[in-house]
Amino acid sequence: MDSSAANTALWNIIVQSGIICSVLLAANILRRKIPGVKKSLLPTAVIAGFILLIVRTAKIIPVDAAFLDKLTYHGIAIGFIALSLRVSGKESGRFNDNFTALKSGAVIVSTYLVQGLCGLSISLVLAYTFIPTFFKASGILLPMGYGQGPGQANNIGATYEALGFTGGRSYALAIAACGFLVACVAGVIYLNILQRQKKIMRKESSSVSGSVTIDLFQSRNELPVSESVDRFSLQIALVLIVYMITYFAMYGSTSAITKWLPSVQNLLNPLIWGFNFMIAVGISLAVKSAFHYLQRHNMMNHQYQNDYLLSRISGFAFDIMIIAGIASIDIRDIQGLWIPFLLTSTAGGIATFSYLRWICGKIYKGYETEEFFGMFGMLTGTIGSGILLVREIDPAFETPAANSLVSGSGTAVFMGVPVLFLIGIAPQSDTAVWLVFFLVIAYLALLLLFMLKLNRKRKML
Repeated sequence: MDSSAANTALWNIIVQSGIICSVLLAANILRRKIPGVKKSLLPTAVIAGFILLIVRTAKIIPVDAAFLDKLTYHGIAIGFIALSLRVSGKESGRFNDNFTALKSGAVIVSTYLVQGLCGLSISLVLAYTFIPTFFKASGILLPMGYGQGPGQANNIGATYEALGFTGGRSYALAIAACGFLVACVAGVIYLNILQRQKKIMRKESSSVSGSVTIDLFQSRNELPVSESVDRFSLQIALVLIVYMITYFAMYGSTSAITKWLPSVQNLLNPLIWGFNFMIAVGISLAVKSAFHYLQRHNMMNHQYQNDYLLSRISGFAFDIMIIAGIASIDIRDIQGLWIPFLLTSTAGGIATFSYLRWICGKIYKGYETEEFFGMFGMLTGTIGSGILLVREIDPAFETPAANSLVSGSGTAVFMGVPVLFLIGIAPQSDTAVWLVFFLVIAYLALLLLFMLKLNRKRKML
């Protein structure tokens, strides 16, 4: 094997990882030493992400865009696997709610509909007034860019481009990139406002710094520290084994769909690979349940998971994912679509913020602020940006806000099926656009009734 610099495949991962870690340390120094940056509440990972974005855009340092995409993709799954494998949930009993997954799924899909309604209103007004040639169905790309992220924005934008929307793919990708900026910048600004108004108090996790006590580090019945294998090695092994099982589960599912259901493979297969973190969480919970069963029946003597170390793994994965996600933003040339783009992106951000602030206050009693920041971050950017905002006020994940993003995304897959059909119908004709517009209103009203009724039922239990 050639171990010299000529073997780029051998050294690229080390060089790129070193660049990312160097930027992370530099951002940490800036946040600690510059008072203005520290008071801004911008997380270190966000500062590092924007520094790396500037460096990459200016081509000061060669940054591998493909490597950043891989880190973003895998970081979400690894972070949530580590989070899901933890044995003792830290959520307070006052947050127990059997309907969290259903409510969160409905909130996610209803926000897609609010975004779609907002986007369609703008595109229809522009098409019938100032820009007669504007693609009328383009407004429904807003929930694809903000709510679904770059992957789905790219797919649907390319489809619309093939149906006559010139520059549709770049337009959708630009919305997705802008959404990530809205999640980070607007979210952090609002954090600042609430802190100045003393409505929230930014918390520092006791597990991140300071003394680590035996009670914190070692749970009852865990493997003793004196074991020959390092405890951290075991946690890494558990996380990667679960992720490997996730890969084979997704590979088997998509292979079966391709073979037996070829008519829907183009719809289902991208969803399966795109929502790898949700499948990973399901498998993590199954593994944790299996361990619990074995312990309960005295078939396994020790507990292998360590909550403290698993939390550190998830924190590291989320930090790296956030840096890579921001640095990989690429706003493409959208030619003559700047006015619709700016109007749609701005109105979409305002509508998403206002709607989530209202609905979260209605149905997430006791942790509405944490849930709002998680949902706002996810439904303008990605699930990673949602986690980023939650961690600023709930760093130890004591509320269900972080986990509900995952459980809600699972139920949203099924609740969101009608939305996919509406997106497919919208570009067919002018009549179809208006039909979709009114169907969006009807489905939104139905979901609102469902959420409010479900919330009343929870209060009665």
